[in-house]
Formats: sequence, structure tokens, C-alpha cells
Amino acid sequence: MSSNDFSQHTPLMRQYFTAKAEYPDVLLFFRMGDFYELFHDDARKAARLLDITLTQRGQSGGNAIPMAGVPFHAADGYLARLVALGESVAICEQIGDPALAKGLVERKVVRVITPGTLTDEALLEDRRELLLLSVSHGKSGYGLAWADVAAGRFLLSTAGDADQLAAELARLNPAEILIPDDETLAEQLAGTKGLRRRPVWYFDADTGTRQLLQFFGVADLSGFGLAEKSAANALAIGAAGALLGYLEETQKQRLPHLSSLQWEIADEAIAMNAATRRHLELDERFDGQLQHTLLGVLDSTCSPMAGRLLRRWLHRPLRDAAVVGNRHAAVQSLLDAGLHDSLRAVFRGIGDLERILTRVALRSARPRDLSTLRDGLKKLPDIHALLAGCDAPRIRELCAVMVQHPELAAHLERALLEQPAVLLRDGGVFAPGFDAELDELRQLSTHADQFLIDLEAREKAATGIATLKVGYNRVHGYYIEISKGQADKAPAHYTRRQTLTGAERFITEELKGFEDKVLSARERALARERLLYEQLLDELNGHLPALRACAQALAECDVLACFAERAESLDWCRPHLRAEDGIRILRGRHPVVEHVREQPFEPNDLVLDGERRMLLITGPNMGGKSTYMRQNALIILLAYIGSFVPADAAEIGPIDRILTRIGAGDDLARGQSTFMVEMAETSFILRNASARSFVLMDEIGRGTSTYDGLALAQACAEALSADNRAYCLFATHYFELTALPESHPGVRNVHLDAVEHGDRLIFMHAVKDGPANRSFGLQVAALAGLPKPVLSRAKQALTQLESKSRPALDLQAEALDNPQQLGLFVPDDALAKAVDALEPDELTPKQALEALYRLKQLR
Repeated sequence: MSSNDFSQHTPLMRQYFTAKAEYPDVLLFFRMGDFYELFHDDARKAARLLDITLTQRGQSGGNAIPMAGVPFHAADGYLARLVALGESVAICEQIGDPALAKGLVERKVVRVITPGTLTDEALLEDRRELLLLSVSHGKSGYGLAWADVAAGRFLLSTAGDADQLAAELARLNPAEILIPDDETLAEQLAGTKGLRRRPVWYFDADTGTRQLLQFFGVADLSGFGLAEKSAANALAIGAAGALLGYLEETQKQRLPHLSSLQWEIADEAIAMNAATRRHLELDERFDGQLQHTLLGVLDSTCSPMAGRLLRRWLHRPLRDAAVVGNRHAAVQSLLDAGLHDSLRAVFRGIGDLERILTRVALRSARPRDLSTLRDGLKKLPDIHALLAGCDAPRIRELCAVMVQHPELAAHLERALLEQPAVLLRDGGVFAPGFDAELDELRQLSTHADQFLIDLEAREKAATGIATLKVGYNRVHGYYIEISKGQADKAPAHYTRRQTLTGAERFITEELKGFEDKVLSARERALARERLLYEQLLDELNGHLPALRACAQALAECDVLACFAERAESLDWCRPHLRAEDGIRILRGRHPVVEHVREQPFEPNDLVLDGERRMLLITGPNMGGKSTYMRQNALIILLAYIGSFVPADAAEIGPIDRILTRIGAGDDLARGQSTFMVEMAETSFILRNASARSFVLMDEIGRGTSTYDGLALAQACAEALSADNRAYCLFATHYFELTALPESHPGVRNVHLDAVEHGDRLIFMHAVKDGPANRSFGLQVAALAGLPKPVLSRAKQALTQLESKSRPALDLQAEALDNPQQLGLFVPDDALAKAVDALEPDELTPKQALEALYRLKQLR
């Protein structure tokens, strides 16, 4: 807007446009009294998104001003809705005192609320992290930096290629992503939620290094594992610098709770790509629901911070058997001592200390936050007393970190009311006896009611006016009210203050003096509470590092107690992580299916070792092939996060990846068909699986023609067995593949059993050695309710197809065993003989037409 245009507006609108010019791409909440107002395009957009009234009031620059507003005391709810829709909001507050201001009250943007930088309790989900992620890229791959601002976690990592980047995005699921403003990365991440483009130079590694050194107040970055000057480290440092710059722009204050930087090494965790996380339904189903996922079954944690930690563990199972084994030992110790139930009862009163301490650091903590912190600190002695009975090394380490802070707990106990006010501005935060000056000011206010009662009685007696009463309202203060009929009896020393329809209101010198004293006492009491509150926050910030470490230890103890409770309630066993290769699971069960089924779950074994690398699984649809495959992947994953597992026994060797190809659908956004998605996932597995990877392959090749699909399925199975040598469960309906064990010694046939009983098909859900003898496709179709005439025609067609296609299938099987003989089309013997018998030159047109019909019947 030009200066000429600017000058045409009212002073208030000039103030608004000045603030808006700094934040043109976000909604501006402009504080006016008890409302946050939005103007012009912001008002139109907010009215549409929030379903609030759009009005036009006054004029500025010769035009009516479109505006919409929300009450400031209810702003959190509206902000939560906007952030959930991916919007960012700049909060422009009145920073001057309206009573002292000459002209307009000064206003300033004090914070920009974005989807990845939320810290307010009302805007956050209790058990889900909201991450801000920054991504840079170069010849060596990608640098990643992310922060959970609400919890005070700041981490770095790298990704070698686009596939690894996609896997990290699926794991972290950030709410907001910062990328350089160039087309390469923007095109690659197109469609990703919360994308924010930033100038390329914000991601410069040298600039990032200076920002990190200044932010953490250190001389070098070696303490964070960033001493090595590699290209990958430079990319991560550049991403971290861009993230810090964004936080400084939006938060408008120091962030002392981001006190450390953690380097996350990809090879420390069992790798899972985005497809694997989706197929295994770790914490979200296809419909976006948590129910009936692994996390939905596993999470019985008592505190929100433990729930978030468990989700992180679930998405990042560790390869380090020593670390995971210590978790198993801790769970076993809690079970042996029978302490998990008592421990969990204490944890239920802990609260979300991790996020509360962040708000303390940002000085945005509310009184109830501090009372929750007080109650949590009071429970530390009980937790220590309970854990004294556990001798597991990890429990001992956590107890050492959970410093009890008895003096701080006692100070909070003395300072705060049992149930303080929700907001500091309402007063009623500090306990009687904590501060003598505050007690004196409160006494003046609390005795006001009795003074008014006594004054009313005296004035009634002195004036003889029975209808006289003494009252108070926030606009006019204290008053003596007399009805219209007796107003002429008011004494001369009564001064008229207000005239109503049926009464007159007066003030006296005595009442005026009392009013000044009481109202002044109330204002001074609120000011005193604000001062005491700031002092209390200062004291808590002095203990912040130790308190944060204590909160993290409490969260881990809560998760370990959750594992113990789940193991006891669901009859799970302690897995054994061995150094030797191989997997041996006895009577394993699917944790989610067993949890939701009313009928007993049929357990099954899995044995894979050096001589038994792949199981070819056949059997009917709905027979349990996919359930069997998934359950073993979930058992392995549970074992490597430190949980017990749903089995009678489990011995699991080193695992570097879990990779799956189960089910598929169109990816319309990328223009990929079902078969294309299937082949892309299969390609990733073939390029990344190793001899220590656990791979699930379900119905490869079903998205194309029978012969193409069969050829692809056999080639993939052979590659996984001979080249990758991965542990693999390979489910298929191509019975021709059951001949693979004859030429590939690491392959074995198993099948899911089913039996026919009359016209019914009964699924046994039991895994048995050897291939299935048939597919039972028509029987499953009957169970699905296909009309009987359709099933009857299908049976007739199946009989004809089997009789005609058997020679071709035999030839196809022979060709698969001799790949050099395999062509695009395999002829039918009867058809080939009929064609060879024809002599086209000797046929009349009628005979040629008849011959064509005969050939068509042969097909």
C-alpha cells in the first residue's frame, strides 16, 4: 500500500495495516478491548473457516470495513480450529495501558501461532506430538532438524535418498515442514501438509553453525556429536539454523527449554518405510482412527507424556539388544515384585509435567499448571519407595535421575491454594499465610461485604427509608439505592450518582472513601499476586534442567509399568534377543486381532533360520494368511521396543529392517494404478532387504494378467531367497510357486488349513507344513453372499477353464523352470493343432468362417 493510500485510513486502521504488512500470509488477531478482531480479507476467510458473523462497520479509506471477531477469553477454541485446518495466526496485543494512553493504545504482534509451534494446552493433543521439521538437501542427500516445541526436544538426522526421506516423514508425521524455496524439494514434497517455503540462504550451513553456537552458548558443536565436518552434517546444521530462525520469528522470545541438541543415527533403529508403517497399522488405520491399532492395544500409560514416549518407541524400534534387553529386565522386575499396579496408581496423579515445564520456561504457565507440578513433585517419594524393591539396572538409572526436590515441593505447597484460579488475572492463586502484604490487602476486600451490610442498616435507621439498600456494580461502583417514591426523603449529604426507571442511586463521602479503599485494595492485591507469580516462575526456572530430566524419567517408568500391565493382562511373554541369526516364535498371536475377537485366537509357530529363510504360504482367502504374516512382524517390533510379546516363547536374532508389501490401492494424486503401487513397493523391498531383514510379501502379481503375475511372483521370490536372503513370508495364490522348494533349499511350503463340511467352508486358521491343495475361491464367494445362480455358473466355468487350461499351465510351469524359453504368450496345444491343420488357400469363405468359430470355442 502506498503512503497516499495509507494516509486515507483512520489511525486505528493504519495501526492494523502496519502490523498486517509484517505478516501478510497469516491471519491477524487484532486486540480491541475484549475481542480479537479480523479485518478485510482476514475477516472474510475467518468467517468462512470458523462460521462466525462477517459484518461491516464504519469506514476507512472511503470504504466500509469488513470485520469479524472472537471474544479474547474464548480465543483458544477458535485458534485450535484454525490450526487444525493448517492456518497460522499472528496475535497482535494491546501492550500499553488504555487508562494511561494518549490516543490509540500501542499494539504489537507478540506471537505467531503455527501448526508446528504450539505450546498452549488448549491447542495440543495430549498423546500426540506436534513437530516442526526443517529439511535441506544437497548432493549427499537430505539434512533434517525437528523440534517438539511443547516438550522441549530438538533433534537432527540425515537421509541418504528420497526413499529414506519419505520413511522419516512417515515416522515423524510433522505438523509443519520448512523447505528451501526451490522447485526440486517443493515438487518432491508436493501435497505434504503444512509445507512452508523459506529463502534458500536460511538453510546455509555456516549461518546455521553460528546460530546454534549462539543459541546454546557454546564454543563448538562437538558436544552434540557435530564435530565432524561432513557434507551430511552440514545439511543437518543448515536445516537446524532455518528451524531456529523460524522459531525466533514466530515465538518472539527466548526458548530456554530447548537446552540440548540430540543427533539421531538412522542405523541405531530398525528401518521401516512409509508403506510398512501403513500396512502394519502401528498407530493409525486407513480411516485415521487409533482404535484397533497396535498402539490402541498397547497404550495403557497413565500420563500423556508417557503416551507420547510410547508412540516414539513404537515408530523407532532399536537394534541395540543391550538397551532393549534392559527394558525387558525392568518389565520383568516390576512383574516379579508385583509393583506395576501400585506404581500406575501413583502415575495417574502425575500430570503432563513435560509440557508444563515448557510453559514455565516460556512464562506462559497457568496457575493450575503449577498446582499440577506441585502434586507431581509430592508423589516422587512414593515412587522412589515403590521402586526400591526393583533391582533392574534401568530402574536404578531412572531412580537416580528422578531427584525428589523436597524443598521445591514444600515451597509450592505453601505458596499455592489447593485449587487455584484458572487464570492469574482472576486472582485467588496464592494460599493464605504465604505473603503478609497480600493477606492484608485481601482482608480489606473480604470485609467489604460486612461493612456494606452494617452501612445499610445504619442508613435505614437514620433516614427511616425502608426501601433503602446498598449495592455495587462494576460500571458505577458502590451506591445507595432509594425507590422513586421515597427519593425525596434522601438526606442533603446524599449525592445523586445515577437515575433509573424506578429508583435513584446516591453516593456519600463515607461510601466514596470506602469504595476507593476497597477497589484500590483489590487492584493492589491482583498486582501483588502477579509479582509473586513472576517470582515463583523465576524460582522454578532455576530448577528447570533437573525437573525436565525428572519428567523424562517418570515418563519412561510409566511406559515400563504399562508394558508390565499389558504382559500380565494379555498373557504376553518375555522375548529373548539373541546374537545368532534366526527367528523362533512359538504359539504367536496377533495382538490386535486377539484383542478385538470374541472367539479364541488360534496361535501359530514361526521358525526361520539359516536353512529356512522363506515360507511360501498358500491357502484360501480369509484363511488367515495376512493375519499370520502381520502378527509375526508385530511380535518382532514389540520385542525391539522393549515390550513383552503375544506368544508362548520368542527368540529373535538381529533385525535391521521390517519391510512389507501387503494390499495396495490406487495413488491417484501421483497418477499410479494399483499395480504400479504394488510394483513400486516391491522394487523398494528388493533394493533394500538384507539377510537380516524381515519381509512380508502378500499376493505379488495379482494386479496384472495371470502369466505376467506368475512370472513376476516367481522372479521376486527367487530374488528374495537367493540374492537378498531375507527372512520372508511370501503369501500367494499361484500354486505353481509351490515347486520352488525343489530348486531353492531355503524355501519351505506352509498353508493355512481349511476344511469343507457339506456346503460350508470352515477356516481352521492353523499353519501346517506343505502347500494347500486348492484355493476355495468359490466357497469364500459363497460366504460373501454371492447369488446362487452366479455361483452355479462360476462352477461350470471353472470346470471348463480347468480342463482347457491344464496343458497351457503345464507348459507355463515348464517355461518358468527354463526362463530362457519363456515368451510373452504360451499357446494351448489343442488350439495349436487346430491351427496347424488348416489350409487357408483351400477354404471357401463359408468354410473359413466355420473354422474361425471352431477356433473361438477352443479358447
